[in-house]
Amino acid sequence: MKYYHVPQDFRWGVATAANQVEGAWNEDGKGLSIADCERYDPKKAKAGYKVANDITSSEIQKAIKDKKSDGWGKRHGVDFYHTYPEDIKKLAATGINTFRTSIAWSRIFPNGDDPEPNEKGLKFYDNLFDELHKYNIEPIITLSHYEMPLNLVLNYDAWYDPKVRDYFMRFAKIVVDHFHKKVKYWIPINEIDSILRHPFSSAGLVKDRFPNKNFEKVIYQAMHNQFVAAALITKYIHENYTDLVVGSMITSTMVYPYNSDPRNSLKSVQVMRESYNFSDIQIRGNYPLNLLSKLKKLNVKITEKELKVIRDNTADFVAFSYYSSICTAFDTTGLKITKANRTEGVYNKYLPTSDWGWQIDPVGLRIILINLYDRYQKPLFIVENGLGAKDSLTESGKVHDDYRIDYLRKHIRQMLISLENDGIELMGYCMWGMTDMISASTTQMSKRYGFIYVDLDDLGNGSYRRYLKDSYFWYQKLLSFGDKIPKDYLDK
Repeated sequence: MKYYHVPQDFRWGVATAANQVEGAWNEDGKGLSIADCERYDPKKAKAGYKVANDITSSEIQKAIKDKKSDGWGKRHGVDFYHTYPEDIKKLAATGINTFRTSIAWSRIFPNGDDPEPNEKGLKFYDNLFDELHKYNIEPIITLSHYEMPLNLVLNYDAWYDPKVRDYFMRFAKIVVDHFHKKVKYWIPINEIDSILRHPFSSAGLVKDRFPNKNFEKVIYQAMHNQFVAAALITKYIHENYTDLVVGSMITSTMVYPYNSDPRNSLKSVQVMRESYNFSDIQIRGNYPLNLLSKLKKLNVKITEKELKVIRDNTADFVAFSYYSSICTAFDTTGLKITKANRTEGVYNKYLPTSDWGWQIDPVGLRIILINLYDRYQKPLFIVENGLGAKDSLTESGKVHDDYRIDYLRKHIRQMLISLENDGIELMGYCMWGMTDMISASTTQMSKRYGFIYVDLDDLGNGSYRRYLKDSYFWYQKLLSFGDKIPKDYLDK
């Protein structure tokens, strides 16, 4: 029998985010976050991610006044705050050794600028990490994952304001100090490049709060503040806890030219370059000249001291999300447009699409692995990869999600082929997600990612009961093979 060989220290896991699963939005001292202001709107969801995540000050005020969780998916999540012991027990039974999630900033500092942390918030994560370690599951923790305290938007200027950078540092230091014996792997900011595509959920930026400013400049100033903050907490961790490991994280969507027209090839290079700029800064320690030139034209405030902090405090590994690919063209007139992870591009006739129009491209994952490793020669970590789909629960409590199994099988196969043939270093793979969760892009429940079904609809109705999908058992069997995976399990 032929096998794919996996390094013995390879980390197999699942991934999620606090704002998409925890719920308990107003319990045990937690403050209101920007995620709690994102309401499911079917019309906006169909219009695309940018429309779904544009928000105004008046909409935020409406959210504040509404004290219910109905329709506000990220307020109730899937109740992981209360169900984590049983959920982790189910996860452990698959054989995973890694669990990626985030710490809700507003659960530790309800307003962001509080003088002291919320002890009940710290206690929750103490209990969560203890539960993971009970099953020998290593947590990978993201410090900022689309859920900053709303007060930092209302009474400051969100990430545009250097004070918010300072408040983040206080939060991050307290969290790292408190959990350094329980958490080895840290990611400062989730998909740090996402600020260009969705400035509100990524950085708390509301356009109408900057009426006399160039909003593009606001976004790039906030971006710079995030880079400085990420470098500062990396410095703090490296200087104080030498056994801990810090990663950068970007959104990796493979981009192809629509055809062999050189102008389309150039366009694809430009789009990919924009993504790589963000990992360049955190791995190489310098702003690429093309981005630095743009910041100078926008008069973004950058000091030599800040540049030195970024230069001297680079990340230890490159984490990334990968879901799909797109094509690009210098002129899209008359071309079919399709969606991808929080972006969109030209339809690729060679690839199938998901229920939400994302094109499924396993080979694209292999190309991303090659490109990132050739670029940085640093360990890589796939911290998100999965399929959002419409799942059906049978009367007997089954979910037959062969389409998800097919997606996972093909992507994991390409990952293992790359490990075997492409000379890359890969730390691990985390499927997105664990249980079903509230979609980050559309705030709906019916876009399901997990291998554990949760009985809940888009409006928050349901029993919250858990049911194991077919993909759960497929992943469990995959991990049972250990470091030698039979090729016929994946080469179907």
